[in-house]
Amino acid sequence: MKVLKFGGTSVGNIESIRAVVEIIATRERPLVAVFSAFSGVTNILNDCLRMASERDSGYHRLLNETEGMHVAIAQSLVRSENATGVTSQIREMTARLSNILDGIFNIGEVTLRSSDMVLGFGELMSIKVIYNALSERLDDVIHVDARELIFTRLVNREERVDMTATVKATKEKLSDNPGVIVTSGFVSTSIQGYPTTLGRGGSDHTASLIAAAMDAELLEIWTDVSGIFTADPLYTEDANSIAELSYAEALELSHFGAKVIYPPSIHPVMEKRIPVLVKNTFAPSDRGTLITEKASPNGNAIKAVSSTDGICLVSLTGSGMAGVVGIASRLFSALAVNHINVILITQASSEQSICIAMDELQGERARGVIDGEFEYEIRSGRVHPAILEKGYSIIAMVGEGMKHSVGISGQAFSALGRNGVNIHAIAQGSSELNVSAVVKMSDCRKAVDSIHQEFFRSANKVINLFIVGAGNVGTAFIEQVLTQSGYFEKEYRTEFRITGLANSRKMVIRAKGIRGPEWKRQMMESERKTDLELFKKEMFELNLPNTIFIDNTSSPEVTDLYQMILERSISIVTCNKIAASSAYDSFINLKKLAIAKRSHFRFEGNVGAGLPVIQTIDNMIKTGDKLLRIEAVLSGSLNFIFNCFCEGMKFSEAVVKAMAGGYTEPDPLTDLRGTDISRKLLILVREAGIRLEASEIDFKNYLPQPLPETYDPLTFHSLLSDFDEFFEMKREGLSERSKRFRVIARYGNGRAGVSLEKVGSDHPFFNLEGNDNIVSLFSQRYSERPLIIKGAGAGADVTASGIFADILSIINN
Repeated sequence: MKVLKFGGTSVGNIESIRAVVEIIATRERPLVAVFSAFSGVTNILNDCLRMASERDSGYHRLLNETEGMHVAIAQSLVRSENATGVTSQIREMTARLSNILDGIFNIGEVTLRSSDMVLGFGELMSIKVIYNALSERLDDVIHVDARELIFTRLVNREERVDMTATVKATKEKLSDNPGVIVTSGFVSTSIQGYPTTLGRGGSDHTASLIAAAMDAELLEIWTDVSGIFTADPLYTEDANSIAELSYAEALELSHFGAKVIYPPSIHPVMEKRIPVLVKNTFAPSDRGTLITEKASPNGNAIKAVSSTDGICLVSLTGSGMAGVVGIASRLFSALAVNHINVILITQASSEQSICIAMDELQGERARGVIDGEFEYEIRSGRVHPAILEKGYSIIAMVGEGMKHSVGISGQAFSALGRNGVNIHAIAQGSSELNVSAVVKMSDCRKAVDSIHQEFFRSANKVINLFIVGAGNVGTAFIEQVLTQSGYFEKEYRTEFRITGLANSRKMVIRAKGIRGPEWKRQMMESERKTDLELFKKEMFELNLPNTIFIDNTSSPEVTDLYQMILERSISIVTCNKIAASSAYDSFINLKKLAIAKRSHFRFEGNVGAGLPVIQTIDNMIKTGDKLLRIEAVLSGSLNFIFNCFCEGMKFSEAVVKAMAGGYTEPDPLTDLRGTDISRKLLILVREAGIRLEASEIDFKNYLPQPLPETYDPLTFHSLLSDFDEFFEMKREGLSERSKRFRVIARYGNGRAGVSLEKVGSDHPFFNLEGNDNIVSLFSQRYSERPLIIKGAGAGADVTASGIFADILSIINN
């Protein structure tokens, strides 16, 4: 015999019930089918109870709606000649239910017995419809009232299943029947004769009790998902169905939030070693999840990540607890007497604190109970009043493979730390079957997703990119990401997801990502105007794992957000030089903040575009070298301009060509007045561990007159033309003497400066082509022959590649 249980979603509407009929029709006999109330009905009945006890007559309307729903389903599934009888039974039951609720309304109080009586009507009404629908398709269907099978007795003011009476009655009623037996879940009868229920997950419990009593070969739980998943699919896109679980693993997952099964449904079949198969009513061909005594390994140390919300922490602390026998016993006895369920326990080895986790609804009462139990110790100052903290979730990693694996907890907690998830309490049993951590409820989704991506090979690591700036560099960067996305998914199971995107006018944020080559159109068609504060706020609210903020602008308004972003443990990659060249203390504080928050502040694109200049200096210093001197051409745009000039082009024409090639900053005045190259030199010197402020850099102006404060494209070309005569005079003698102009940045002996210089053919900077940069680093190790880094130092593509390289560095770390 097999026992099949169908939950509320499996009988939620006409089409789903027809699917259930088809499933039962194709199964081998004998079998027992256990049914829940129609989807949502138990919640409606709970609302009716509440309204009646509050003397709100609105429950009559809910009853009429419930009756109408059952009648409509019956009339659709049952032939008209039989439907009349079914609908008549439904109306009779609704009338009885109305009378009970009227009584509750009159006295303004709900008792445990009246509550059980009302809530059980959902199952009693649904079975009438389902039995008649099955009878029209099958000839071997009988209905057995579950209240004649499942019996309870009162134990410590709670109704508990009386196994002896239940097994005896079930065998008497169900044995020797070769066909299909249908019955209700959830409802039961006290051995004293009054109606009772089995509580949350009661229909699963009913099915499990029947399976155990009848020594069934299999218990099938039919629901609306294809088994038990590696994580909640609402939290983790890559969650997938688990092929096999052990009873112990299933119990742990059900205890910590897996809603497909409930702990009571496992115990009866576990004692009889009866397998449980979780299947999908709407995809019956899917494999599902098989729960047995010993499940096959799935190749992962952990089988699943589960979570439960609405948790509070209650802590008892005090020096007077240390070494005192019986503190824990008194604490848990007091909670037990008051029927307060504890979900998780941690105790410091110093014995000066005990922290317990429980449902938030019990938190205030628990605090009062504990303060009452330890009233004397609190008054004497040996123990502090209990501390109640709300708004938490419990994350549980479950798997029998953990006991044979080293470093699982460290790996999981490291993943949480990288994503800025703070752990408030930890618990692990000696069986190593479950490692649990308490986190803020606002971090629950990110925590589950982070751990799932860390451990499951089937899951892609999703890197969520929030990009500000979609000009030349931003566009090149996005195109590189889209072009390489297939490669990274195939080779490294890493998905780059553009989750947020903004330019100076429009912004768009999509948790599922801005996908495809039409990304710019999607952004520009957005109805949302760019608001950096709102962009930041929504990035924080999404709270996604592996989030990186990319700044492709030269805007100080964007850099003003850096501190708040790093404080949320979100890494920053930027080609914007403003932050790294700001006041020294501000810059250092950002770097320290990134370290403290286990995030990254990367700005390789600040100097040399995609050249590994900053990384090289960083590695030199970390390995014990000391930088002594820098000589460099750091402005690709100025080098391009003066290369063109030295080849015969007018100065104004050379600047325009550099702008057209995308080599200059968005504001070309930044390049021409030396601000950009000075910032680059400043950043390099600081990376060498040397304190330097921008005001200490001696920039020797090479222009004949000051530049305007702001860039005006309408007057800019006229302004440039005014410089041509001056530079033509400087050109004289260059060719004859084999000289070229170079804007050179230097640091040495504590002094930094930038100047326009003529260099001869014997100078290493003479043959610098196009927009190339060159950096010569003299150090204690490279004192005679410098370490030289040379290559293209300007342009959207190479700058974008530097940004991309920083992102890859973050992922690798």
